[in-house]
Amino acid sequence: MGKALYIAEKPSVAQEFAKALKINGQRKDGYLESQDSIVTWCVGHLVTMSYPEKYDIKYKRWSFDTLPFLPREFKYEVIPGVQKQFDIVKGLLNRPDVETIYVCTDSGREGEYIYRLVAQMAGVKDKKQRRVWIDSQTEEEILRGIREAKDLSSYDNLANSAYLRAKEDYLMGINFSRVLTLRYGNSVSSYLKSKYQAIAVGRVMTCVLGMVVRREREIRSFVKTPFYRVISGITLEGEKFDGEWRAVEGSRYFQSPYLYKENGFKEKKHAQELIDFLSTEQPLRCSVDKIERKKENKNPPLLFNLAELQNVCSKLFKISPDETLRITQELYEKKLVTYPRTDARVLSAAVSKEIYKNISGLRNYPAIGTTAEEVLQMGSYKTIAKTRYVNDKQITDHYAIIPTGQGLNALNSLPVTSQRVYETIVRRFLCIFCPPAVYQKVSLVTMMQGEKFFSSFKVLQEEGYLKYATNSFARRGAKAQDTEKSDSEDVSCDAQLLAALHKLKKGDILTVDSLDIKEGETSPPKRYNSGSMILAMENAGQLIEDEELRAQIKGSGIGTSATRAEILKKLFSIKYLALNKKTQVITPTLLGEMIFDVVNCSIRQLLNPELTASWEKGLNYVAEGSITPQEYMDKLEHFVRIRTDQVEQSNYQYALRQFFDAAAVNYQKKQTTSKRGGKV
Repeated sequence: MGKALYIAEKPSVAQEFAKALKINGQRKDGYLESQDSIVTWCVGHLVTMSYPEKYDIKYKRWSFDTLPFLPREFKYEVIPGVQKQFDIVKGLLNRPDVETIYVCTDSGREGEYIYRLVAQMAGVKDKKQRRVWIDSQTEEEILRGIREAKDLSSYDNLANSAYLRAKEDYLMGINFSRVLTLRYGNSVSSYLKSKYQAIAVGRVMTCVLGMVVRREREIRSFVKTPFYRVISGITLEGEKFDGEWRAVEGSRYFQSPYLYKENGFKEKKHAQELIDFLSTEQPLRCSVDKIERKKENKNPPLLFNLAELQNVCSKLFKISPDETLRITQELYEKKLVTYPRTDARVLSAAVSKEIYKNISGLRNYPAIGTTAEEVLQMGSYKTIAKTRYVNDKQITDHYAIIPTGQGLNALNSLPVTSQRVYETIVRRFLCIFCPPAVYQKVSLVTMMQGEKFFSSFKVLQEEGYLKYATNSFARRGAKAQDTEKSDSEDVSCDAQLLAALHKLKKGDILTVDSLDIKEGETSPPKRYNSGSMILAMENAGQLIEDEELRAQIKGSGIGTSATRAEILKKLFSIKYLALNKKTQVITPTLLGEMIFDVVNCSIRQLLNPELTASWEKGLNYVAEGSITPQEYMDKLEHFVRIRTDQVEQSNYQYALRQFFDAAAVNYQKKQTTSKRGGKV
């Protein structure tokens, strides 16, 4: 009887498979073997695409004559540093006694690509190949994945999209970087008085650079606009609160040109005129025009996908998306959480049926006290499948990141930040089994001489899930970290004021103690931080914080959950963008702005988030089987050919000089300070 060969992506994962399969056989060089099974591993990528000079030495020299570079057949090679492990894996894949190969690389597009390249280079033939697809590295899940492994051909569409993604990044990167460098590299380097400057561009990273530069320029060109609001100070049974004037229909200022929006004036004198008019009747009083009381339920937020977790960790811990992914990957490899590179924020129906196991395991996790036990006693996990937290249609490869309830012994050996990331994931998970938070809302409209003032109050009546949402490491008195945007118009009020408001009815007369002018000013757009940038990439260039809206455009992102952090990291390393490590705020560098201007003049489409997202969506269509790989490739080659020719024929050197000058003005102080030996 032939042997089964299990091939994992990393040595640590291979070790978990060996444990689950009870392989206590010999440890050999690069693999483990027992009587009926062999477990081996890659070390990440073993095979990569060859550089153009491997096709023909003429491509080594960058020249217009050799562009566009569009090979008929793509060449691949073993990465020199891992040749030894590749040879071991190749030998095992082709061993005569190996009958079935179980592909256990990461369950996603990139994991599929890693194995397919190895199998291609190793020349695997006449073997049964089965794909193991798992959501966590617990023994139970590993054995289920092996038991239910499908024929590798079931994942051919996913493999096609993986190959195409690599070809796309390769062709765009090589052709556009070369043609832009040949045409405009000297313009950039001579302006910066630097050595030869290659211009690095890419399908995703150039789009991200564009988002940051555009935002920075919006901030620079922003002009603050002052505005003046009129506020009434009202007393009710000894309790004081404010009313905000608005120029609604019926107001003497309705649709007036003096207004800045409906709740303020452009000039202070007009605000004063309104106060003078309202003050003609003394003593100052107002009447209740309208009062509305309602209860509002706030449901627990959806579970974490990688983008949402990276955003929250950037806010809570000031760590980069790359670091969040590294930590979550480690938690996954220690069996503590499920697969991290996921876009879904819900559970699958199948997992929801067994979810009590995850909750039960968390009873042994001290940081959450008795929360897991309380959640089990509530019993809501039995009907979780009927809620918005379970939806098979919103899952492509993997469901949301949740704790497995296992591996807790490994937690204490991890760094503090990793422990805190884990607790954040656990609390978000447990909250979905808890009742909503209940608020009592009161909306009040008061009237003075035909002018209306608006007040809004919100009181938390039942904590619901908020009771469990606050992390154990949060500062004392800190509110629950549900990271949801609160309604800024609502004012918290105490029980006494709420009781007094409940007695009010239309027509009641209240005392007005004061009428004041409050000056404000418009705010510029905010710079991206590392977390908000990941969310904006997920949402095709829009920073969408509303959960439902985000769900509607899911699948239209820039890059994927697996690649976004790496793209940001590259932009920092090539010094196109700068990251403030304390605040995680992202800003462009002068070089980054200059590259933006070069691309904006020559291949503007690369800066368009919607277009970049549409390429990603196309890869999803290939993975689904909706379009063929050839259709996608034809479109890609046409795009590369047209844009490369376009740049070759362009001549924007003189026009670019004025753009470079405009950007450089903003960096002169930094450069001067640097020359004096100060901090940049």
